[in-house]
Amino acid sequence: MNRQGIIDYIYKEFGTEGEHLWTGFPDYIVFRNSKSKKWFAIIMDIEKSKLGLQGEGKVDIIDLKCEPIFIGSLLKSKGYLPAYHMNKQNWITVLLDGSANAQELKDLIHFSYEIIDGKNKSMNK
Repeated sequence: MNRQGIIDYIYKEFGTEGEHLWTGFPDYIVFRNSKSKKWFAIIMDIEKSKLGLQGEGKVDIIDLKCEPIFIGSLLKSKGYLPAYHMNKQNWITVLLDGSANAQELKDLIHFSYEIIDGKNKSMNK
């Protein structure tokens, strides 16, 4: 899934529109849980070198809240990186370049929303 596909998906599933919070970073989009108002997803375009990736230029990513127990396994899969600019124990970065499985990404978006919503009690201790 690409950036626009994710934006459309989040709106369709949760009725949540992205917020552009930083004028210096107009392509960064934050998505909040409609009940708790906490962030559950952040889309950014980041220089590949800052992510430890080969090549020049930027790549779109999404940061998602995630159970720490799943992060280690996800990091072994293509398209997943330690969280960029977020707590690496509770967030994960997913490349939006088509390398991550689309259905798995959708599942992670739902999971992130539920964690922030409080439906997943183990993350809210």
